[in-house]
Amino acid sequence: MEITCTTLLACYAILSGLLLNQVHTQPASEWYQQGRQSIERALELEDFNLNVAKNAILFLGDGMGVATLASARIKKGQDLGSTGEEHQLEFEKFPHLALSKTYNTNYQVSDSAGTATAFLAGAKTKRGVVGQDDRAIRGDCAASSGSDIPSILEIAQQHGKSVGIVTTTRVTHATPAAAYAHIPDRDWEADSDIPSGEQGKGCTDIALQMVENHGIQVVMGGGRQKFMLNTQRDPEAGILPQFGDRQDGRDLIKEWVDGKPEGSAVYVWNEDDFENVDPTKTDYLLGLFDRSHMTFEDNRGNDNAGEPHIANMTRKAIEILSKNVNGFFLLVEGGRIDHAHHANTAYSAVYDTIAFDEAVKMAKDMTSSSETLIVVTADHSHTNTFSGYPNRGNPILGKNDRGVGSDGLPYTTVMYSDGPGGVTVTQSYQNNGLRPNITDTDTEQVIYVSQALVSRASASHAGEDVTIFADGPMAHLFHGVHEQSYIPHVMQYASCIGDYSTPCRAVTRDSRAFIKGKIQRYDW
Repeated sequence: MEITCTTLLACYAILSGLLLNQVHTQPASEWYQQGRQSIERALELEDFNLNVAKNAILFLGDGMGVATLASARIKKGQDLGSTGEEHQLEFEKFPHLALSKTYNTNYQVSDSAGTATAFLAGAKTKRGVVGQDDRAIRGDCAASSGSDIPSILEIAQQHGKSVGIVTTTRVTHATPAAAYAHIPDRDWEADSDIPSGEQGKGCTDIALQMVENHGIQVVMGGGRQKFMLNTQRDPEAGILPQFGDRQDGRDLIKEWVDGKPEGSAVYVWNEDDFENVDPTKTDYLLGLFDRSHMTFEDNRGNDNAGEPHIANMTRKAIEILSKNVNGFFLLVEGGRIDHAHHANTAYSAVYDTIAFDEAVKMAKDMTSSSETLIVVTADHSHTNTFSGYPNRGNPILGKNDRGVGSDGLPYTTVMYSDGPGGVTVTQSYQNNGLRPNITDTDTEQVIYVSQALVSRASASHAGEDVTIFADGPMAHLFHGVHEQSYIPHVMQYASCIGDYSTPCRAVTRDSRAFIKGKIQRYDW
């Protein structure tokens, strides 16, 4: 075979394509077999799981859009020694899926507060608002009075279930906050965060709202500073002291422990203490593993005090919550996927997604599909793209192996439409209007900032739909394209709680008033 190419890079691309085609040749019979197996699995879903969900777990990958899923899937497969494209994340094996529309009531592209209120409380609201409906006005305490709406976590509590929260962000951050707090501004995490003009008007900061909800049995994540006094030195402080944020004289960590039955509550702030928690003897667990957000998964081992893996936090939470005969509701957030994307650091975003996937597997292995509904989704997408015609098996975080751009410069398969990786006016002048040349740059290292089209200090969210994956009782109710606010309605209905408790009580657990998967009509 004669190969004609004009440059070394072109030759490399042609040879790579030839080698990959030889190695990965798959006859039609293999694809036909996969097709038949997929149909067989689909036919098995004819008998829907109509059980009442004793337990419900909502996994939220913050910023985990479809491009992120595809990148993480491929990277996980490549790390296991395959080409990657054929790999599956654990929750991609779930039998039911749908799409979720993520807009806020006043923004086309959403933030994490308005979306969290939608997927936890069942109603869309404004950007920046937590646990309140669209009547709330961001930053206006008095005007937002009377707009509180209950979350599925609070509803589950009212029905005697145990409830818990696991996150890799501050536990007072937008997503976890919407599970228990009601406030017109997501930034009011501590009393010192509330502007002086809004203090004394009836709004309670997010951290205090969490502590005053005495029924939340498990809370794990970061954010110690929001619970500690401004005179208390953080236990991980180095040479330069770091203190808490609170100015109201209240040590909320101590208040949390003191507010529980004696001997039932444990507070931990490092991995060793976390591992020593005995779930059989612990009814309440508060873990605050960092002053602010927990570290990215790729850097977790470098934390001085140690931070538990999100899968291990999920395991411990389920062990504690599952002691309740009435079942439980658990929210698990892989929150730093979003933060990595904001920084255009695809490496960290991908590995936090893989860690999140391992947490889903942990929960799936510890529970039964007959009684536990598991839902995996995202609050919004990000502007990362996955493009450029790379060869099969090309490193997903590497440079595209099929040539260069029209500017003659190489580019990566994963890039962003906006963010810190965009070329500024100064950089453009220095580079004669060209993109930076990454020929000699290792784009697969942790610190690499992917190139972006538009320069921004922090990358924006993206507005396209995100995926919902579901397994367990009533999971088939996730189908087609839904408003994001639909999610907690299904979870309530499956669990027979909240607005959906009365019709469930009228039938037996086995019959569920269904005939061949069709619900009887009820006047809600």
